[in-house]
Amino acid sequence: MELLGSTLAAPYAHPRPTPANFLPAISAMASSYRNCFPQCNLTHSLSLPWRPSTYYKAASNAPALDPCCTRSQRVSESTTLPCVSNRTTLFTRYTPDDWYRSNLANFQESNTSRHNSERLRVDTSRLIQDKYQQTRKTQADSTHNLGERVNDIGFWKSEIIHELDAMIGETNELTDVKKKLERALMETEAPLQVARECLFHREKRMGIDLVHDEVEKELLTEVDIILCCQERMKLHLDKAIAQLAANRASQHELEKDLSDKQAACRIDDKCHHLRNTSDGVSYFCGVERVNAMVSVPESWAKFTHDNILRSQSERAASAKLRDDIQNLLVVTANEMWNQFNKVNLAFTSRIAETADAKNKIQIHLAKTLQEIFQTEMTIESIKKAIEDKCAFLKVAQTRLDERTRRPNIELCRDTAQLRLVNEVYEVDDTIQTLQQRLRDAQDTLQSLVHTKATLEHDLAVKANSLYIDQEKCMSMRRSFPSTRRLVGFC
Repeated sequence: MELLGSTLAAPYAHPRPTPANFLPAISAMASSYRNCFPQCNLTHSLSLPWRPSTYYKAASNAPALDPCCTRSQRVSESTTLPCVSNRTTLFTRYTPDDWYRSNLANFQESNTSRHNSERLRVDTSRLIQDKYQQTRKTQADSTHNLGERVNDIGFWKSEIIHELDAMIGETNELTDVKKKLERALMETEAPLQVARECLFHREKRMGIDLVHDEVEKELLTEVDIILCCQERMKLHLDKAIAQLAANRASQHELEKDLSDKQAACRIDDKCHHLRNTSDGVSYFCGVERVNAMVSVPESWAKFTHDNILRSQSERAASAKLRDDIQNLLVVTANEMWNQFNKVNLAFTSRIAETADAKNKIQIHLAKTLQEIFQTEMTIESIKKAIEDKCAFLKVAQTRLDERTRRPNIELCRDTAQLRLVNEVYEVDDTIQTLQQRLRDAQDTLQSLVHTKATLEHDLAVKANSLYIDQEKCMSMRRSFPSTRRLVGFC
């Protein structure tokens, strides 16, 4: 016997077919009538219009009798059949036993059908409840798995955010140190320029003063020290730039990973909170067959873990580079400052004076300044003249514009019209001439300004040549940057 609730082999699912030979064939019935009643004419009896041709049983030759009947009675009835006149009795096709058996078969079939139907209803109800519980449990498991996935993503998000904050802080610190190194490198340009200018100006000494003395030796040593410090600074600056690029690359990977995880977290959190009654749920045929997975949980976690390890490694290298740069700034500042003091001590014993071309340069500079002033006044007058001419041009063009509105035949090209056109051309030509003169004056002014700058530069060079040791060299060396500026502080 099969278990109740089984849907695969339930007996009611396959009801037994009705026997095909439950009723005898009409042909057999007809032949039996011919054999039993030879005296009756049955030529037309089997085709009576009121007799149906199917779904009837023929009466048996020897119908089953009641058990109380004797054997002699059955024999006499089987051997002797009176000829009756009642056509209904003559053509009876069923016996009471057939009638009872037919009713019993119908009752049994009804009971069986009802029993199968009842079992089907009970099994269907139980199947619906089982599948409902199974579906709810499956959905609950999926919801639980989505919740765990959201928690996993949240954990790695926190790890990435922590490492990302540390990387951003390290990058900012390295950027600050890099800026300090750049400022320190820029600060070395001024002392180097001063030392070279001192050597250059001292080469202009004439006569016996043009000697290779202790000051010149110390200046050459100072130039070499500054250049060596610059080379080391540039080397560390290149390393800092490369390290910053590596830091930003790691930071970019972390930010990209964080962005992906935030998007995935939003999607999974939305999926986690979806319910059967939520808005936006719909059918998406075939979506369960799409395999959009590019990783497995192990490779997924390893990817983020590798990003974090790479970032930590870059942070360690960045921190070490920062320490190296800080030490370099201190060492180079001490070296340059010590040599600066040596040069200043040597300068105190070698001072010379001269004053030949300074006054002439000052006279030419004064004349140039006066001419610049006059040229500027000329430019202003030209601009004023152009502005005055613009008013005339506006009036003439306005008149022409108004005269274009004369109606019909009045739109005549008369003498006034021709004169107005000539006036526009004349005023425009005047303005163009004045503008050309203005450009010439501005070019002249620029030339004068350039000449002024050249004279001022020559005056500075001559003054430096005159006062190589005291007035120029020692004065320039007073602007030597402090130790704080040499280590990169503002």
